[in-house]
Amino acid sequence: MKHLLIIAFCMPHLLFSQDDLLNEIDTNAAGNQYVTSAFKGLKIVNFESTKLVAQGDFTFIVSHRFGSIKNGFDNFFGLDDAVTRLNFVFGVSDGLNFGVSRSSYQKIYEFSTKYRLLRQIENGFPVTIVGFNEVLINTGLSKDNLPGLEFENRLTYTWQFLISRKINENFTVELAPTFYHENYVALDDQENSQYALGIGARYKLGKRWSINADYGWHLNRAASSPYKNPLSIGVDLETGGHVFQMHFTTAQGMNTNAFLGQATGDWTDGDIFFGFNLSRTF
Repeated sequence: MKHLLIIAFCMPHLLFSQDDLLNEIDTNAAGNQYVTSAFKGLKIVNFESTKLVAQGDFTFIVSHRFGSIKNGFDNFFGLDDAVTRLNFVFGVSDGLNFGVSRSSYQKIYEFSTKYRLLRQIENGFPVTIVGFNEVLINTGLSKDNLPGLEFENRLTYTWQFLISRKINENFTVELAPTFYHENYVALDDQENSQYALGIGARYKLGKRWSINADYGWHLNRAASSPYKNPLSIGVDLETGGHVFQMHFTTAQGMNTNAFLGQATGDWTDGDIFFGFNLSRTF
């Protein structure tokens, strides 16, 4: 697993940045243009989008996800049970990002890399393809409850392909085939290696507004699992260097394993979570 981790984090920069440069030379020579602004935020709602931070830019994202609004005034519509995630992303190049984050949900630390493989071209290649890898460290696990706990049990690894197509000036869709491996799972019949398919979309409402939605289909969830597939709907507002995202979702956790594997909400009975992401690029 350590060797796979090294390959996953190093090979994108060694291989794909060179290919992207060659593609750019060919594209410019042919007079074609890349499709831009498929997404304004680094995330659709829960899932990563195909947008990357530009070379040399540093983006800081503050994310809040409140508790379920179902309980009403008992927890002030979720405001008493908020979780927070701080995420820092740096653009090593226009096609390669590195990120680090910390979430109060299970005290998870995340180290990630995001890299562009191919770009959608007007009247040419039909989609943009971006890879996303992350290592998650769950520091919330306790040896008091798990006496045999080792550091490796805290680790989760994620591999994801993000495939988007900007259909027209207003509408973009994305597929996100996802594999993640949790070294520790709480359910006896849940496999450590888990598979999912993310589906997302963005529809532009105006110059600075859009409505976003995404859904995660877990493909090998355990039969005894109480968790559900996450469905999320939100609105993006772009104001200069800020992107403000407001959304409702059935998952309170914001890391991949949390929203795909541990979503508890249900839209049909009002068990949903309000949240927002506020990003600032420097």
